[in-house]
Amino acid sequence: MDAFTHSAVFQVRRRIRVRGQVQGVGFRPFVYRLATELALSGWVRNDAEGVEAEIQGAEPRIAELLARLKREAPPLARIESVEHQARPVEANDAAFFIAKSGSGRAATGIAPDTAVCEACLAELFDPAGRRYRYPFINCTHCGPRYSITRALPYDRPHTSMAPFTQCPACQAEYDAPENRRFHAQPNACPACGPRLELLDAQGSPIPVADPIAETVARLLRSEIVTLKGLGGFHLACDARNAEAVARLRARKQRDEKPFAVMVAGPASLEGFAVPTGAELALLASPERPIVLLQKATGGDAALPGIAPGLASLGAMLPYTPLQYLLFHEAAGRPAGLDWLSAPQGLVLVMTSANPGGEPLVIGNDEALERLSGIADVFLLHDRDILVRCDDSVLRIADRGDMAGARDAIRPTRSAQFIRRARGYTPRAIRLPGSGPATLAVGGYFKNTVCLTRGDEAFLSQHIGSLDNAATCAALDEAVEHLMAVLEIEPARVAHDLHPDFYSTRFGVEFARERGIPCVAVQHHHAHIAAVAAEYGVRGPVLGLALDGVGLGEDGTAWGGELLKIEGPRFTRLGHLKTLPLPGGDRAAREPWRMASAVLHGAGRADEIEARFPGAAAPVLRQMLEQRVNCPETSSGGRQFDAAAGLLGVKAHSSFEGQAAMLLEGLAAAHGPVEPLAGSYRIGEGNALDLLPLLSHLADCGDAGYGAALFHATLAKALAEWVLHACYRENVFRVALSGGCFLNRVLSASLRQRLKQEGIEVLEAGEIPPNDGGLSLGQAWVAMQTRQET
Repeated sequence: MDAFTHSAVFQVRRRIRVRGQVQGVGFRPFVYRLATELALSGWVRNDAEGVEAEIQGAEPRIAELLARLKREAPPLARIESVEHQARPVEANDAAFFIAKSGSGRAATGIAPDTAVCEACLAELFDPAGRRYRYPFINCTHCGPRYSITRALPYDRPHTSMAPFTQCPACQAEYDAPENRRFHAQPNACPACGPRLELLDAQGSPIPVADPIAETVARLLRSEIVTLKGLGGFHLACDARNAEAVARLRARKQRDEKPFAVMVAGPASLEGFAVPTGAELALLASPERPIVLLQKATGGDAALPGIAPGLASLGAMLPYTPLQYLLFHEAAGRPAGLDWLSAPQGLVLVMTSANPGGEPLVIGNDEALERLSGIADVFLLHDRDILVRCDDSVLRIADRGDMAGARDAIRPTRSAQFIRRARGYTPRAIRLPGSGPATLAVGGYFKNTVCLTRGDEAFLSQHIGSLDNAATCAALDEAVEHLMAVLEIEPARVAHDLHPDFYSTRFGVEFARERGIPCVAVQHHHAHIAAVAAEYGVRGPVLGLALDGVGLGEDGTAWGGELLKIEGPRFTRLGHLKTLPLPGGDRAAREPWRMASAVLHGAGRADEIEARFPGAAAPVLRQMLEQRVNCPETSSGGRQFDAAAGLLGVKAHSSFEGQAAMLLEGLAAAHGPVEPLAGSYRIGEGNALDLLPLLSHLADCGDAGYGAALFHATLAKALAEWVLHACYRENVFRVALSGGCFLNRVLSASLRQRLKQEGIEVLEAGEIPPNDGGLSLGQAWVAMQTRQET
């Protein structure tokens, strides 16, 4: 150090507190390197609030360190705040060191799991390196975090790496602040870390020298392989092999729902998809989500049975070293990274190992039991997965100038979640204000839970639909783990209005046991409140919520709602004119039933049997005429089903939303058309009646044109309906939410029409617009709700 630094006259000492995603991302060694470079003394450590440091030295140099903390932070760090205060100078403080982690109640966040970084990939494919082809390579900039962590602070004893004692070489890396593996908790090598094992269908070890080479050989022989990943297991097969794909569908009982594929690099998508630059960037991001891409011409023929009849293909790049090694083996084990920029022949189906819609498999014994009869071989390892965390699914949606967002600038093209999980969970979402710690337990479909702390909301990973005991148990696990890892004790609970949902029963019992308040939040109110929370909106906002179903305050099935929300309250301004649901919930799975409801409503009931031949048609017609088991619904999703049924697109859906997805694909392929004049009306109770449009579709012989007409007219009708409400209520900010807004054709057209009229349009960005975002909205409503004393 120079004399200027040593001079006691000029020396000061500061205690610095950094909050945010700053543990497990290389932040302490980053501070160490900065302090050493600037000739400062003191210490830095992790604790329950984030990172704490005491820095001593020349005041200008401390000021420089503070400025560089945010400017040059490690790539995975997300700094929420940097605070500092004066401390007494310590006369004998002459060095800087990294101190032992502190304890206390957590006020920080653990980083999400992250794709293997380029530096580790270079080592992975370096034949001279000691980690050549080692499937668990990682550093402070990449690898598992959330899925291997039991509790904070994020230190090795609190992770599933605790059983693996580091060898001297790894320990030296771990202890060296200048090394990128300094305090990388999953750090390991072939001598001391986790190992692979290949088992046959009966769970017996397969005696092979190289499990990766044998796995690739079996994939190329049409076998189905179970692979242990970061947050769970995958089922994989050769995506180019129609026989293997068909066998996987049959064994997993997944008749038509699309599969996602994994390719070695962007160049390997050629012939299958036509990604944009924004989509390529999202594919290669550290979060490595599945991204929905437009199919290339001939894409279905090249990948038979992967995503039949749909406009999009779900694709992702490898994110674990093990996944990369499969493609590396198939490519002939080339050295370096250049091979990833060239098209590779291997394309893999990579689908979640969750048989029967149950939660993702995470344990070795669990995999052997639950995937028996599906997989031919199991590629396992001995590093435990502690937290289930499925692959995230996103798409690029042109959401225009997102005016009203809290950030000063938003990109004109942004990612939209379909499923928020690995890579993003448990990243905090900043709320417009603070409130009591709240647990929100979500809905029935696509369940997530949410915990709040101050002005932060922590959304869980995707849990799934609560239609089986295993998924209900997974909800319990998710709540317990979030509470433990974040050290949050909820002061109130929020749940859906529906009393029979497992999530509602769980929330009510949770609150009763702890003697804390419980708030019921209407489904569509929660949809709009989630968007308001994301954008920091406190004043009045209109909301258009379009989805499949949610229980309304009147006890009926809502799903096409025009709302006004302000704080914790909402007003129902209007709704889609109701249609009967012949057969109740069954109508949601059989679009021909919704089509029949339209024919009956249009005075054309005598056409039902001819259009939909079968024993059920006469019975269904009688049900409609007598109003037996035909509850009314304002659901937007059922309007799409009716259109699909009338156009002959789909009579019976194999999975949720299939008919609407096929309809969207046909509309996109056909291209824009003019809306149909005079085909909708706004009636009593501000109900938007689409029956004339739907009746017209019954006579449309071209399904592609009919699909395009339906989308164009629906967008025009919704825009007109919303605009009337904006002027009537003197509110010109509109939030769009609900699963129907995952429809790219509808969303783009409606957004454009509203923005042309000067309306500020808000759409979900940090959460899915479907039911995966409900828990955030529930939490925000409950936080604002005053409890009676």
